[in-house]
Amino acid sequence: MTTFKTIAKKHGMECLFHEKPFARVNGSGKHVNFSMGNAQLGSLLVPGDTPHENAQFLVFCAAVIRAVHKFAGLLRVSVASATNDHRLGANEAPPAIISIFLGDQLADVFEQIAKGAATSSKGKGSMIIGVDTLPILPTDPGDRNRTSPFAFTGNRFEFRAPGSGQTINVPMIVLNTIMADSLDYMASALEKAVGEGEDFDMAVQQLLTEIITEHGAVVFNGDGYSENWQIEAAERGLPNLKTTLDAIPQLGTPEAIAVFEKYGVFTERELQSRAEVRYETYALTVGVEAKLTLEIGSTVILPAAMRYQTELASNVATLKAAGMEPDSMMLEAVSTPISELTVGLAALKEALGAHGGDSAAQEAAHAQSLLPLMEAVCSAADTLEGVVAVDLWPLPTYQEMLYIL
Repeated sequence: MTTFKTIAKKHGMECLFHEKPFARVNGSGKHVNFSMGNAQLGSLLVPGDTPHENAQFLVFCAAVIRAVHKFAGLLRVSVASATNDHRLGANEAPPAIISIFLGDQLADVFEQIAKGAATSSKGKGSMIIGVDTLPILPTDPGDRNRTSPFAFTGNRFEFRAPGSGQTINVPMIVLNTIMADSLDYMASALEKAVGEGEDFDMAVQQLLTEIITEHGAVVFNGDGYSENWQIEAAERGLPNLKTTLDAIPQLGTPEAIAVFEKYGVFTERELQSRAEVRYETYALTVGVEAKLTLEIGSTVILPAAMRYQTELASNVATLKAAGMEPDSMMLEAVSTPISELTVGLAALKEALGAHGGDSAAQEAAHAQSLLPLMEAVCSAADTLEGVVAVDLWPLPTYQEMLYIL
């Protein structure tokens, strides 16, 4: 990120890491690729051609499923920010609901395990591309789902929800801590079972069945953007923490405090301080954006739109004086959004002048209340951008920035 910014300045530009600078256009984010292994065994998340026979892989994969399901709220808060809120769930970014994509092959294996035992694995399929001159291309049974926040991609899991403006250390801290908890739990269960005289293979089978039965609700291979998934996720009991302010309280839950203290990562007080910092950061970020929205709208966009309105009004008056019947449609097309912009700016200015609250959480909640007011201003400005003459419009347009080189 530092290199990008340095090179951009060298060429007279600015490198932005805002996750969603343009509405309805793909945003920007990071992927955290997570796997486990050691020098003796290599990667522990390689399923092989017959994953139903690979007990080692199944155990470690089940540990991931348990960790993500049990601590989904912590994973969500690890990627929460005012800017990433605009990105999650839109234009190829995963939704705020944390779920795991396993692919058809692994999902089928774990479904078999839930019913008692896995006896087979689905093979690779083929890709139909509609071009006769190319050979049939095989598809990986763990093919990718771009709407999944936590997807298995062959020999690792990809956490796709982190924002482009953040460091990945926080998601990694969470992932390593919750995986330590899962591996601790599973190792303890197996050691206890074997210590009581149970056959190791049977103990593994029973543990895998328990894990997928209790935590399998987090596995979802479908479309994360669909309205049905919102309903289904709620029925499965999966948290849907849509905004940063919904997610931050996850840092103070008894489960979060217990797991971080158990492994000596954070104390309860340290988690409280991090929640406080996140509230303050959210309030400052939205506050700065709101003030800039007010300033640019009042001193740049509104004056330019009124100049064009004056030109159109003068044209209408001149035609009337010449005895002609003028067409006032363009004047009306400009005047309506100007009125909307004026009202929106007044409402935003009033809200910015109000008391935000006596705590960081209250200030953050007040900042969140500014978002619909900013949206109203932006909506009117976007309308004006499409009708005001180009020579009078003072800012780069969407068309110039996105489509004209």
